[in-house]
Amino acid sequence: MRRKSKSPKRPHAGTGFVKSLDKAMTLLERLGEADSALTMSDLAQRAGLPLPTAHRLLTTLERRRFVQFDNEQGLWSIGVQAFVVGNAFLPRRNLIRQALTIMRDLMEQSGETTNLAVESDGEAVFLAHVECHDMMRASSRPGARVALYCSGVGKALLSAMSEDDITRILHERGLQRITPNTIVSPEKMRADLAESRLRGYAFDNEEHAPGVRCVASPIFDESGHVLAAISLSGPTARITDDRIPVLGASVARAASRITADLGGEVDERLLAET
Repeated sequence: MRRKSKSPKRPHAGTGFVKSLDKAMTLLERLGEADSALTMSDLAQRAGLPLPTAHRLLTTLERRRFVQFDNEQGLWSIGVQAFVVGNAFLPRRNLIRQALTIMRDLMEQSGETTNLAVESDGEAVFLAHVECHDMMRASSRPGARVALYCSGVGKALLSAMSEDDITRILHERGLQRITPNTIVSPEKMRADLAESRLRGYAFDNEEHAPGVRCVASPIFDESGHVLAAISLSGPTARITDDRIPVLGASVARAASRITADLGGEVDERLLAET
């Protein structure tokens, strides 16, 4: 895998920061995270906003069709314009389109669910998944967010970042224990990431959800910067210790194929094994 020690710097909030816009974006994010439509009071509470502020912002967003209101049930949900704007991200990279065929191949080969995720604001955001045929499976719906330090895709993304970015994210996000297996020591996390680089894949050993294991590898762009991560996830009953190296090698090859399709440089030996 090709990676560079530096990654592009992110813009930080400064004098141009607009609080009302930030609050409106928070409302959209809370709606996007919800499994169903929300009442205004529930939405305001989740966004940490007073009801009058939430009402004013939602009314504005509704006029621009970013949210929609069901007058009969009194519920708010994401509007069509949010989909239009969000969907504009996809053609820019063609990431999902390029990845889905390979993800389906990987699912059929392994018998486990495949996931695709990118980093956003110090978290992993799932873009797509291909569920396995087995009734007992593990997957994350598109749009769901998960901490980087305790998930397979997250650790794969972290392992390909610069040391400065790793330090910043771990400092800003912290390491909170979610399961008994969650790594909460910065030193152990860095050691785990170093092992991930050497292996070519990251391993989530029930660190995010009990009974679920995950292996994942990073995908790089044409400049050698990490773009996304692809993973295989499933119950511990199927992802046993002896299968982990085999699944890890498979997901690393899949990540290399996607990287190559996107114009990135990869180890040709990995591609020759596909």
